[in-house]
Amino acid sequence: MRLLHTSDWHLGRAFHRVNMLDAQAEFIGHLVTTVRERAVDAVVVSGDVYDRAVPPLAAVELFDDALHRLADLGVPTVMISGNHDSARRLGVGAGLIGRAGIHLRTEPAAAGTPVMLDDAHGEVAFYGLPYLEPALVKGEFGVEKAGHESVLAAAMDRVRADLAARPAGTRSVVLAHAFVTGGEPSDSERDITVGGVAAVPAGVFDGVDYVALGHLHGCQTLTDRVRYSGSPLPYSFSEAAHRKSMWLVDLAADGSVDAERVDCPVPRALARIRGTLEDLLADADLTRYEEAWVEATLTDPVRPADPMARLAARFPHTLSLVFDPDRDEDDSEVSYARRLAGRSDQQIAEDFVAHVRGAGPDPHEQGVLHDAFDAVRADETVREVAR
Repeated sequence: MRLLHTSDWHLGRAFHRVNMLDAQAEFIGHLVTTVRERAVDAVVVSGDVYDRAVPPLAAVELFDDALHRLADLGVPTVMISGNHDSARRLGVGAGLIGRAGIHLRTEPAAAGTPVMLDDAHGEVAFYGLPYLEPALVKGEFGVEKAGHESVLAAAMDRVRADLAARPAGTRSVVLAHAFVTGGEPSDSERDITVGGVAAVPAGVFDGVDYVALGHLHGCQTLTDRVRYSGSPLPYSFSEAAHRKSMWLVDLAADGSVDAERVDCPVPRALARIRGTLEDLLADADLTRYEEAWVEATLTDPVRPADPMARLAARFPHTLSLVFDPDRDEDDSEVSYARRLAGRSDQQIAEDFVAHVRGAGPDPHEQGVLHDAFDAVRADETVREVAR
């Protein structure tokens, strides 16, 4: 069975105020063409179909168009909700849509209930594990501690139990939206480090033939059987080095996997340039970036006059301007943002406690902070769904 694995469409998202809807529509057309020309048997979409719980109408219309075009091809599609989607909204009409061969899996309780497809070699079970917010689903999965690893492990226990009850030789595919150990994140993914665990081990998914992951925006191979497709378009300059693509996966009769990357259309190259303003305007080596979307980091010790206008004269698609003066790390003027870079909310809060009272939080206080951040995140998720 030939699968096309994609994820993280983020329909409705802009790139530094640039409307990406046309580029997203071009990607959908490319996906449909790939399905038709490469004889794809099933499409899997591993979450973050939309960029937010209540997407703009134009994004909904594009999604509707994608569903109709995939259904017209007669190729089954399985998709799950991600952390940016409203699972309840995305899942509306799932029963009816399923009759057209578009299978939406947005309910955590259905993790162990697969979509069954078949080819000349027998059946393939597709298990959809939507994004699992630990604080909201721990009761469903009967886990005491709310954490990504514990809820994903419980969901996978259901998958393996169902698979064990099926005929020998039944192949299996799991769709999941999570941060798995070994994956490289970028700046454009919303943090999902609930429970104090930044990532779950790939071993959680043992026992299935292929794991189609979503959430991280870079296309990545964690093992031969566990892969991220990445987003089809860039959504931050941290993705400047990404090769945007989908996975074309051949699942053999014995469950072995062969995968090929299929490149996605590139609306415009990304470039990150750094130096003093005068150097950036004069450097001949930067000519190749004059038609790219540009993030410029200025290292001038004093902020120059009209930097954006002057940069745009040479780089008309400059979208982001960052000031990072070359100064000693001990200089009091070193930016607060630089000192916070790469630190989690929990770490920042613990540093604040240490700053105001001279000593960091004890283990009990760390637990209180941890629970507070979990509660806020869960409340935000509930509010998004209820809007």
